[in-house]
Amino acid sequence: MAKSRNNVVTHGLSGKIGNMLVFRQRNGKTVVSNTPRISSKQKSDKQLLQRQKFLQAVSYAKAVVADDETKLTYQSVAKNGLTAYNMAVADMLNAPEIQDVNISGYTGKPADVIQVKPTDDFKVAQVTVEILKADGSVVEKGNAVSNDAGFEWLYGATVNVDSVNGCKVIVKAMDLRGNVTALEKMIA
Repeated sequence: MAKSRNNVVTHGLSGKIGNMLVFRQRNGKTVVSNTPRISSKQKSDKQLLQRQKFLQAVSYAKAVVADDETKLTYQSVAKNGLTAYNMAVADMLNAPEIQDVNISGYTGKPADVIQVKPTDDFKVAQVTVEILKADGSVVEKGNAVSNDAGFEWLYGATVNVDSVNGCKVIVKAMDLRGNVTALEKMIA
């Protein structure tokens, strides 16, 4: 990759030149690339759905950078030349992941703890835990509490259950944008 330093001709240049080159400013540097080509192929339903999601993400990112407080929040986690706008687009497009749900500490007694380890490209905003009996009836449902670092969320049971055999735990993690991921775990 060629690099040009202190080039007075291209410094600060942005825009399209003919149908060959596009100049952009990125992190104080001038970047040049080929002009993008628009495909004439028919888009699949999956491609059209992804395009719609991306348009929503762009709209969300524009709203984020228009609000100084929210922009600062996103900018605080942006690294390696990314911007608050980039982080907001990624946050909108990516739901949280649930890495682990530890139910070994749950025996059906009040104060038993269920540990959840969710991750997100930006921030996990809420984790809920629902415990169901084998017949599908709800034993209890509530919010888990984040530890100081936010890497682990803890849910303290409040209801006594005679037998946890066949019970199911449903954990949901939500990010700031409202994307939700769920994970079910059976208690043997």
